[in-house]
Amino acid sequence: MPQGLKAIRRRIRTVQSIGKITSAMKLVAASRLRRAEERAKAAKPYAEALREVLAAVAAEGGGQVARLPLLARREVRRTGVVVVAADRGLCGSYNANVLRLMEQVRAQGAGDPAVVALGRRARDYCERRRIPLLAAYAPIGDEPSDVQAREAAQAAARAFVEGEVDEVYLVSTRYVSAFSSRPVAERLLPLPEPPQEVGAGRHPYEFEPDPETVLSRLLPAYLNSLVYRALLEAKAAEQGARMMAMDNATRNAKELVRSYTLRLNRLRQAAITNEIAELVGGAEAVK
Repeated sequence: MPQGLKAIRRRIRTVQSIGKITSAMKLVAASRLRRAEERAKAAKPYAEALREVLAAVAAEGGGQVARLPLLARREVRRTGVVVVAADRGLCGSYNANVLRLMEQVRAQGAGDPAVVALGRRARDYCERRRIPLLAAYAPIGDEPSDVQAREAAQAAARAFVEGEVDEVYLVSTRYVSAFSSRPVAERLLPLPEPPQEVGAGRHPYEFEPDPETVLSRLLPAYLNSLVYRALLEAKAAEQGARMMAMDNATRNAKELVRSYTLRLNRLRQAAITNEIAELVGGAEAVK
């Protein structure tokens, strides 16, 4: 068999094996996407209910709430960033988009912005470029826990309260659907003051010992819920991006197999034609 035919057949087998792997990875990502969607939806009512309670407490506390450390506004001399990326690749441009947005936020921030990294890709990116890290949490796994979100939120809050940074942005990926997601940057700290008019008179809450003390306990929980919800949405967006990337890779593998098969058939036809020509030529020479 000509060497060219052997090489093409070997490439066809290799591409077919890759196509089987990417097809299996697509199915796995689709399964994990469903679970991630459910977890993201389940976290939404808690965050909304907590926001309502915060609004009600703020309505009772009046102007005293502005004195709380997590609401303090001051001149910005240094910016902090909490960034959520994936632990692995093979998810299209997911990691590149969120890390590019992080760099844009850092470029616009004051001082030498420091980072709280969630995910291996975010941590490794910062370490390679010697970006100052306030904290790093990796791996985050396929099912993020509220413990990871709480630790990341506490690291950001501690840096803010102690004056290491004067504002903190949260950079993550907003999940829209299995086929659509977008990186977003939101200011995390200082927290926006709860809208007092929303909570006023809606619920017959009684606060003990006083609204300011209650709010000082609720604000860290609200901060944790913001980071946790961003973590869950980012994980759903990652699985959606991986599913699409593996689907594209599987289609490309099939197209490549078709292309190689066509090339193989043409070479085989050419080889057969040459053999027939040699036989005819030999027969003519005998005559």
